[in-house]
Amino acid sequence: MYKKYTKTPVAFPNTLPYIYALHLLPLKPMLVTVIHALSIILCTSYAVLLMYYTYCWCTMPLFKSTPSKKITTISIIIPARNEAANIIACLNSICANNYPTSQYQIIVIDDYSTDATASLVKNYSAKNVQLLQLQNFSKNNIVAYKKKAIEIGIEHATGELIITTDADCIIPNNWLECINSYYQQTNAALIVMPVKFTQVPTLLNIFQSLDFMTLQGITGAAVYKNMHSMCNGANLAYTKKVFNQVQGFAGIDDIASGDDMLLMHKIFTLYPHKIKYLKTPSVIVKTPATATITDFFNQRIRWASKADKYDDKRIFAVLVLVYVLNVWLVVLGVASFFYTTIRLPFLFTLLFKTIVELIFLVPVAHFFNSKKLLWFFPLAQPFHIIYTVIAGWLGKFGSYSWKGRLVK
Repeated sequence: MYKKYTKTPVAFPNTLPYIYALHLLPLKPMLVTVIHALSIILCTSYAVLLMYYTYCWCTMPLFKSTPSKKITTISIIIPARNEAANIIACLNSICANNYPTSQYQIIVIDDYSTDATASLVKNYSAKNVQLLQLQNFSKNNIVAYKKKAIEIGIEHATGELIITTDADCIIPNNWLECINSYYQQTNAALIVMPVKFTQVPTLLNIFQSLDFMTLQGITGAAVYKNMHSMCNGANLAYTKKVFNQVQGFAGIDDIASGDDMLLMHKIFTLYPHKIKYLKTPSVIVKTPATATITDFFNQRIRWASKADKYDDKRIFAVLVLVYVLNVWLVVLGVASFFYTTIRLPFLFTLLFKTIVELIFLVPVAHFFNSKKLLWFFPLAQPFHIIYTVIAGWLGKFGSYSWKGRLVK
């Protein structure tokens, strides 16, 4: 007879009591005091910054365009890569402007497109639309394709004033007339103008629109008070003369992005008081938000990748403050699951940040006619904090894909 064998089960330690014990483990009073103090310092610093931005935005007057006797010659530069789905709508919106056709030209620079972008532009009916192909002008290795495209476009530009936009943008009808009027009145070296995401009823689009609208408001406030150099190349104007004076993108052509803000800083060092923000709904350019979360992160990582390239230490200090506050919120949020004494400073900091940003966003949303988006802002806040931390880190230490190109 065989003896029945019974295997003795192996006892594994139950880790739940240890986690629960960590949850109940009190922090030293001194450490709790330090956490409260740091939260107050960060919140106060951030509030002062946002309240100043709010003051600047609200005191900046709206520009009222009046017909100008002098008509500036304008060259519109549009870099385009695989934009067959968008380029015709963009060109149509520009050509619908009530500006003398003989006084402006549109130069589209095809950036090695693999779709029908080039042929669509080549066959476009308007005579003042010109196609240039990047591959015909540069055979060497290029790091910053968009900068190179803009540079070649400006070399062929005949206009006194250069305006850059993107191939997926839609331009308002009074865009050129209003820019001309503002330029004639201010004699600005560089004009920063507002950009808005096309609103689509999806959660990802709403999130991006809120985030981008915040950046746009900060841009306007900062430029108006000459605080630091911020702009967006989808709606930017500068004179051809000043572009040549600062030697274009020389010195920053080894950085894949930054065709707007890095150039702006070069111009700012030469003409600090001739950088202007054109605040009027008549020049708001619309552009689509990214369609997927992956594209969204690639876009934001691309924007964050140039953060440490700014010679303008004022903007770098602001970026550091914003990033540290968001990292602090993530740390507090995780710690609050284990330590009950952390929950109060976490909730206080989160609520304080949300309220301060909402106060800033109300007048900005009114300008962009997007006040309904503000109802989603508190819900978007946690996701915004997490994405800011991730995108900021990967912008410095990671890589991103843009227009099918991997950039490290």
